[in-house]
Amino acid sequence: MTERHDSDGFAASDRELLDAVWSLNEAVPWSFSFASDQPTWMAGLDALLGLPGATRDDLRARLIELIGPLIATARSAPAGEVLEQEQRCTTATGEERLLRSRARMVGDTCTGGLLGITTDVTQGHQDRQARADLAARYRLLVERSPDAIWVHQDRMVVYSNPATARMLAAESSAQIVGRPITDFIAGHAIPGIQERLAVLTTPGTAAMPAEVEMKRLDGSTIPVQSVAVLINWEGRPAFQVIQRDVTAHQTAEVALHHQAALVQHVSDAIIATTREGVVTSWNRAAAAIYGRPAERALGQHIGAVVGAPLDPAALLAAGGITEARHLHANGSALAIRVSAAEMPSGFVLVCADETARRRAEQDYATVVNALDEGVIVADAKGLVLSANPAAAHILGTTRAELVGSPLQAWPLFDETGAPLPPDARPSTQTRRTGVPQNARVLGARRSDGRGVWLAVASRSLTPDNDAPHPVVISFTDITESRTIRERLEREATHDPLTGLANRTLVLRHLESALRSAHRTRPTGVLFIDLDKFKVINDSLGHGVGDEVLRVVGERLRQLVCEGEVVGRLGGDEFVVISHDEDDRKKLRLLAEGLRRSLTDPISVEGRKLHVDASIGIVLAPPGDPRTAADVLRDADVAMYHAKTLGRGRTAFFDVQLRERLQRHLLLQQDLREAAHKDELWMAYQPIIDLGTGQTVAAEGLLRWTHPLYGTVSPAEFIPLAEESDLIHEIGAHMLRMASCELAAHRTRHQFALRLKVNLSARQLEDPYLHNDVHEALAEAGLPASAVCLEVTESALMHDPTAAAQVLSDLRRLGVRLAIDDFGTGYSSLAQLQRLPLDALKIDRSFITGIDENPDAEAIVNSIIAMAHAVKLTVVAEGVETAQQLELLRRLGCDQAQGFYIGKPAPIEQLLDNRWTP
Repeated sequence: MTERHDSDGFAASDRELLDAVWSLNEAVPWSFSFASDQPTWMAGLDALLGLPGATRDDLRARLIELIGPLIATARSAPAGEVLEQEQRCTTATGEERLLRSRARMVGDTCTGGLLGITTDVTQGHQDRQARADLAARYRLLVERSPDAIWVHQDRMVVYSNPATARMLAAESSAQIVGRPITDFIAGHAIPGIQERLAVLTTPGTAAMPAEVEMKRLDGSTIPVQSVAVLINWEGRPAFQVIQRDVTAHQTAEVALHHQAALVQHVSDAIIATTREGVVTSWNRAAAAIYGRPAERALGQHIGAVVGAPLDPAALLAAGGITEARHLHANGSALAIRVSAAEMPSGFVLVCADETARRRAEQDYATVVNALDEGVIVADAKGLVLSANPAAAHILGTTRAELVGSPLQAWPLFDETGAPLPPDARPSTQTRRTGVPQNARVLGARRSDGRGVWLAVASRSLTPDNDAPHPVVISFTDITESRTIRERLEREATHDPLTGLANRTLVLRHLESALRSAHRTRPTGVLFIDLDKFKVINDSLGHGVGDEVLRVVGERLRQLVCEGEVVGRLGGDEFVVISHDEDDRKKLRLLAEGLRRSLTDPISVEGRKLHVDASIGIVLAPPGDPRTAADVLRDADVAMYHAKTLGRGRTAFFDVQLRERLQRHLLLQQDLREAAHKDELWMAYQPIIDLGTGQTVAAEGLLRWTHPLYGTVSPAEFIPLAEESDLIHEIGAHMLRMASCELAAHRTRHQFALRLKVNLSARQLEDPYLHNDVHEALAEAGLPASAVCLEVTESALMHDPTAAAQVLSDLRRLGVRLAIDDFGTGYSSLAQLQRLPLDALKIDRSFITGIDENPDAEAIVNSIIAMAHAVKLTVVAEGVETAQQLELLRRLGCDQAQGFYIGKPAPIEQLLDNRWTP
């Protein structure tokens, strides 16, 4: 039966076990006790709620707030009912999450509680919302589409969008839906449409686009381009039709052809002159460029109408092309590129207005010079042609030093700090291939010796030409942002308290080691958990605890070799990853060395504190199929096993250990339902009076028949119950069952047999124990004097004052009380006198060998004398032989039990098992 959790969280042993097994599960199990009105939870709640580093009080408050509606519902819900809710939760960073909690009622609303699990369903909710948003956008797209979209099924229109109504000259879609499709198709087009629809047999297939003539409601027709798609509409095949009015398209296409032809011929001014330079032809483009209509230009000298001296013959003799400054009719300057050709009657001049281009170039130069981003233009040989001021500033030089220098003169480095070979430079690759290089992060050395980090891009200025290419190189100084990113990366991957790698980085290193193709030797993982660290935190405060953790982290870091990873997983859990280690002995020596270092006193605020650690070790060989999380979980399991060995120990992981712990967890879970499923039953062992030889009592012993494992030993499942609050529920169930069965047995056989029942040490802490005993006696109709409750000596001696109060309350009910396993708890006669006891049971360890060991006989004789001195009935347990029984009778022992007298058996066999002297 298990150890109860207090309101501050799970007990250490329970937490360590469940954390080990639930380490792969992203959900966080929790429970809520109606008795204490407090929750308990497992590791991971802070991550689930987005409250890293939150105190237990904060986590408890947030958990109660989260599951409050479930608790309120459960108080009126029947036992075993599964409750569920979804609630939104805001994390410490302001992120909103959606959490789903499921819980089941266990027991009643007084002594029972809720067992639940909470998971983050934010992503699933967002996915559903995204699908709903997608559907809404699709509906909006269809409704607002300029194209007509309509659906017909069995040749009847079942849907049309507003564009369909407009296309068919309808006031609304209501005038279209419900009518045959033939109402809207020109008669000659119907056969062709039927043929195209007939070949659509698979949903999603579409007919080839075709032009169709549609009939409008006003009697006119309209040509449309139509595409039909076979779809499902309300579970049955239908056709979705998309149509576009091509009347305007056809008209626009004809106009486009004419405009393209005109643009081709009149984009530049075309001017014809005589050999003397008199204008004989002046097109519209010329009129537009120079601001002079043809009637004002024809017959004038070319120089007069363009506002600058222009001799076509001289221009032709000089090569036929020039760039000149002309004037608009309003006096504004024009940048014109002039080409001249000779005709039989004179000359033809093509004047291209490049004013806008020149202005754009000037604007571009102004913009480039104003950029914070460095820009360098280099020719096909890699010589710098131009550089903006930002480039010179970033590189710590001047534009004069940059222009004309080869790019190779400016050293670059990769992200590891290694010099970048010339062939690997982005500019070199672009010059050779023309392929752009984007977002390359490189280091550069400034003229003043300071290093900078650059985000570099390279583009060809002539991508359509053959290599080599002139290039434009742009770069941004990201030194500061990179420093910030590295700091954020470190904060995201390192523990802020100790500076060690956190769980994320530990898993990353471990996963890399496990998946390394070059690894030929195992990787060792040491999972370190400080023993009883909670005592330091609780007694001296978290400030002292944090300082202890910092010292522990530094000691671990100093002891490991270079290349080995030391991390803190959270709380007082640390991990060491040792690479290429296949010697278990060396790993054990490393673990012991770490433990010895940790046991040295730690001085904090004038106090010398001592800590120890339990260490679990896993060896992961090359090719190990486990994930990093799996290996870490197994190391945690080994650590937990080390704690069960007595703390301050080292244990290696093996598969059998995991299987034992998995069985341990399964049995603990199943034990919660065992009473409700009638898997628990009582066995009774007879107790005889050594004076008369008659059976006077029977000790009720709990048994469990598991549906999978069969009979589970009490030595296995009783500790499981004592690790949680199950001990109270199961103990009360056992008392009721034993009382009812023995009461029925006494009535059936008219035999006044007393019942002896064990109480767990945890049950002494149960405020409802008095009520449980009273209710069990009342329900069974069993006299209180017929029941003897036995408590172990160690439980009584743990807190004699509190135990005396509990026993006094029970004594007032009229039940008898006995001290069990006497001789193992170091009690004294004075202590026995202060307790309201009726009987004393000698531990079986003193009975074994009593007939062969004079010392054992002397001890038993002393115990009997001491007990009789305070008027206690003495019972000897574990009697195995006739010689032991006879010796006990001779020593004056009052009662005895053991296999020699009778083995534990069901109540029906109690008479058959009755001992006869």
